[in-house]
Amino acid sequence: MIRHEPDSVRAGIQRKNLDSSLVDQFLATDAAWRHSTTELEKNQAELNRVSKSIGALIGQGKKEEAEAAKGETRSLKEASAAEEQKTRELEANLRSIELQFPNLPHSSVPNGKDETENPVVRVWGEKPEFAELPKPHWEVGESLKLFDLPRGAKISGSGFVVYTGLGARLQRGLAAFMIDQQTLVNGYAEIYPPYLVNSASLVGTGNLPKFEEDLYKVDDDLYLIPTAEVPITNLYANEILDGRELTLKFAGFSGCFRREAGSAGKDTRGLLRIHQFDKVEMVKFCKPEDSYDELESLTANAESILQKLHLHYRVIELCTGDIGAKASKTYDLEVWAPGVEKYLEISSCSNFEAYQARRANIRFRREPGAKTEFVHILNGSGLALPRLVAAILESFQQPDGSVLLPAVLRPYVGVERLT
Repeated sequence: MIRHEPDSVRAGIQRKNLDSSLVDQFLATDAAWRHSTTELEKNQAELNRVSKSIGALIGQGKKEEAEAAKGETRSLKEASAAEEQKTRELEANLRSIELQFPNLPHSSVPNGKDETENPVVRVWGEKPEFAELPKPHWEVGESLKLFDLPRGAKISGSGFVVYTGLGARLQRGLAAFMIDQQTLVNGYAEIYPPYLVNSASLVGTGNLPKFEEDLYKVDDDLYLIPTAEVPITNLYANEILDGRELTLKFAGFSGCFRREAGSAGKDTRGLLRIHQFDKVEMVKFCKPEDSYDELESLTANAESILQKLHLHYRVIELCTGDIGAKASKTYDLEVWAPGVEKYLEISSCSNFEAYQARRANIRFRREPGAKTEFVHILNGSGLALPRLVAAILESFQQPDGSVLLPAVLRPYVGVERLT
């Protein structure tokens, strides 16, 4: 597509407000690589021709001509070796450029410069009302001894939290409720993934090379996962799926680890931006013609958590200037947190189309013997825990200082209210 429709690719990249000069870098490097490959093939063909002539020349008693041919083969071998090295270097450079390309936005994605131009798709529920100004979640958490930020910082540094007492139980209960909702109600198969993945897996999902500064690297080729999206997506890396079994739906609970390198000074109070947190992730593998319907149902599955918890939220569609590099189309769920008086992003539900499938080489056949095609891959949070905890503490705080839990959570936490 980049070779034959460069203007379309440029236009798509520019819609995301990104630098489209990558297209020109690719075309120049690709042309040089193809030229070098052709020269290498010519050299090798000529080397084969001359090598085969040596025996015939010797057989005809043409020793001088045979010696000259031997000298020519030496020159051709040297030239081929140099051209082969050049070809390898150009191919590696081409691969590096390819991996920097963002996905192209779907035609339905609204144009916009940044998050201020994201349209609201729908709103659910009403904002809770309070007789007095509600407290932010960090004050509620401190007064009820639900989590300990200073001791988290003492143990691990800023951006880490220790959940204590009923706070720890709330964390565990929420995780169990959400994975039950996605698997037992919404029909996802449950996965408990590894927390460490290799670099190939991160390249497959598009986290490398672009987002390396946000990852925790633990040795030469292992990283802590930023989300369960990475291991679950790579379950089928370099495999061919049976198209008759699609759509495949997986939900996985895991810890998530992010350096948040580019987020200095943003939402640093309480639980709003921390380096280690838990999340339930949903991933789908489907046929291309089904992926946008699957995106709508994926988003509805994420919303079902907030609806059962009776939390007010809105769904926004990310405009071209705010959508991630990997996605073709994204909906964000933003839950209302009355204590901080703002909407908090709590889930991103995205269709990546074939972007990740190409990188991870995940294909399918519609029927036995049919040609292979790339699957479309989608994922979304169902949901992320820290901001969900914050929204619950702020939305359901009571005049006496306790927090009345949503009814659906009480069997999981074992109490009606946090005191």
